[in-house]
Amino acid sequence: MQSRADWSHWAESLRRFKLDGLASWLLEAGAPLTLLGAQALYIGQPFLGGKQLNSFAHLLEEEEEVQAFARYLRGEES
Repeated sequence: MQSRADWSHWAESLRRFKLDGLASWLLEAGAPLTLLGAQALYIGQPFLGGKQLNSFAHLLEEEEEVQAFARYLRGEES
């Protein structure tokens, strides 16, 4: 649940670029691939860096967290 502290920052960034709807859809539609995405982020972390990236990779590893963040982006969960 540590990543939930970052949710508002991520959602704000996505909304600023009007990508929150697309991100929510991708998280739900790509649910079977989220674990692979998390592994790709871990591999790329030395090149991309950042605590935020590591936190997002942790989120992608948990299916329930992915669905909860998608609901959060849609405004269904606070």
